[in-house]
Order: sequence, then C-alpha cells, then structure tokens
Amino acid sequence: MGPRATAKSVVMALVAASMVLVVSPPPAAADQNEAPATQTEFAEISGGGSHTCALTNTGAVKCWGSNLVAQLGLGDTVSRGGSPAEMGAALPAVDLGTGRTAVAVSAGGTYTCALLDDGSVKCWGHNADGQLGLGDDATRGDAPGEMGDALPAVDLGTGRTAVAVSAGGTHTCALLDDGSVKCWGSNVDGRLGLGDTDNRGDDPDEMGDDLPAVPLGTGRTAVAVSVGTSPTCAGIGSASVKCWGSNFSGRLGLGDTDNRGDAPGEMGDALPAVALGTGRTAVAVSVGTNPTCVVLDDGTVKCWGVNTTGELGQGDTDNRGDAPGEMGDALPAIDLGTGRTAAAVSAGQASGCARLAGGSVDVCRRSGTHGSMLSAG
Repeated sequence: MGPRATAKSVVMALVAASMVLVVSPPPAAADQNEAPATQTEFAEISGGGSHTCALTNTGAVKCWGSNLVAQLGLGDTVSRGGSPAEMGAALPAVDLGTGRTAVAVSAGGTYTCALLDDGSVKCWGHNADGQLGLGDDATRGDAPGEMGDALPAVDLGTGRTAVAVSAGGTHTCALLDDGSVKCWGSNVDGRLGLGDTDNRGDDPDEMGDDLPAVPLGTGRTAVAVSVGTSPTCAGIGSASVKCWGSNFSGRLGLGDTDNRGDAPGEMGDALPAVALGTGRTAVAVSVGTNPTCVVLDDGTVKCWGVNTTGELGQGDTDNRGDAPGEMGDALPAIDLGTGRTAAAVSAGQASGCARLAGGSVDVCRRSGTHGSMLSAG
C-alpha cells in the first residue's frame, strides 16, 4: 500500500477532513464550461471566511471566492468565481508540489491548508499570526513561484505525519499519526491549548519538535480535531470531547464562561470533558464561530454556546453551556424530525446544519460563513 493509500485510509476511517458540510450527491449536470463527460466530481468541500475549496476525486484542490490575501493559492490575488468564465476547466488547481495530491482540504478564515497523500500538511494565504506554520508571518501564494515545490510543508516534528488538519479563523490544528494534536497560529484566549497566550509558528524555532503537543490528559489521545474562530475541540479516544480557548457564552460547554488553555494548570487532566448526557458518547464534533455541535452515538445532535439567532436549534435564543445545569441530560437534543437521526453535523458562524441518516441535508438553522466538521467515527 503506497503513501497516498495509507494516508487516505486513515483519513476516511476517521472521516477526518475539515469542511462546512460534506454531501455526496450524484454528479451534477455540466455547466456552460464543461461537457457532461468531463464534469468534475468532488470528494469534499470546505468553506472559509469568504472563499471555498474543493477536493476532487483525483486528489486535486480547487478554490474560488475572495483571493485578497492569496487564500486560493494561485500565485496572485485575483478573486475567482465572479463569472462563468472563471470556473470549470478555466479554474486552475492549486499546485501542491511534484507528484503530490491531497486527501483533505480545510479552508480557514483567510487561508487554506491541505493534507497531502504523504501525510504532510501545506498551508497558503494570510499568515499574520503564523497560521501557515512556516516560522514567519509572510503570506504565501500571492505571487508566482511561491506554491508547488517552493511551498514548504509544515514541520510537525521528527518522524511525525498528519492524519487530519483543521483551519480556523487564525489558528490551525493537526491530528498526528500518534494521536497527538498540535496547534499553531494565533493563541488569543489560549486557543492553542498550551497554557499561555503566545502565538506559535510566526517565528523561527517554534514548530517541529519545538512545538508542544496539546495536553489532553493522562493516557489520552485524539481521534479528531475541529477548529473554529477561537475554540478548539478534540474527540478523545473514549468518544468524549474536550474543548479549549475562548469560552464566550459557554462555547466550551463547561457550564461557565472561563477561558481554558490560556494559563498553566488548565489543560490535561484538569480540563473536563464536555458533559454529553448519561451514557452518551460523541461520534462527530464541529466547532463554528459561535456554536459547537456534536453528533452522539444514538444519532442525535446537541449544540451549545451562542444562541443569539437560534443557531442552537432549540426554538429560543437562550445560550447554553455558560451556566451550571445546562449541559449533560439538561441539554436537549435538536428536533430533527420524527424518526430522523444525523450522520454528520456542521457548525458555522451563526448556523448549524445536519446531514441526516440516508444522505439528505434538510435541517439547518440560520446562515453562516465558516465552520469545520470532523467525525470521530
């Protein structure tokens, strides 16, 4: 089994790809730019702050939308998708390097990361906070000669490869082959989970072996990671969920509004798992800008955090998770319809959508612009 097959099998086993919502419909009818026989089929799609990226069935990555800070990775800052002549065969694929293909793609706020077939990670676009993980704050992909073989892979540490990557607003996390999680970029509110608020990845000697793994607890490893604008959540091996970073309006689901991960002694065994309900475990977690959502082992969906516009799907605008007694059995599951269960969930800026069992996508709350979805099984 080759490197691409190995990496892809791990990714598919974890459903570990950052995206707004993955749907697998039959191939659509061709647009004006392509004949039906050449219509591109996508394996995955990921929505960022103002751009979208798709992974094709052949491992190519195509991105469209705003390109003001090179988030499309095309060697310029020209936006794409504003006219029919810019899409289809006219839209170039991102140059990932000689012989390299992607197995997952994650569009962040103003940047993009891809997990490649050899287990490496490459990121391009805006880099003011070191979110590209390259030891500086220089944008990549806005000029010719910066992509492909010229774009370095993120240094994940000696002998380490990635099985998943999730790009957020200004920080990035990768799930590594040993079950550890490493995060880099902006560390406001402790979103990197390292017990401080120092950015990582914007200066030399902050990546690779110098970048600590997130302390998840004694004997704990992760099977999934999802990054939002600030909060970060990981699916832990026992099907529990731990979240850290900004806890505005209870986004961490811990019954208070105290940030976690921005001071010593808040991570590892000291970081509680989210109370999901008696006997309940998580199979998927998605962190958006405001809400955080999980799919539970019985196919139900629970969301917590900001609920200003009803993004938690509870028929009200009351926040959940910011006070004691609101989580666990006290947190109602979302009403998906009689007899309906969820297979996946995606939390956005002020929205949440669920893919129902059977493949339909018909339960959404409000509209949003960015979110990531990762499944632990």
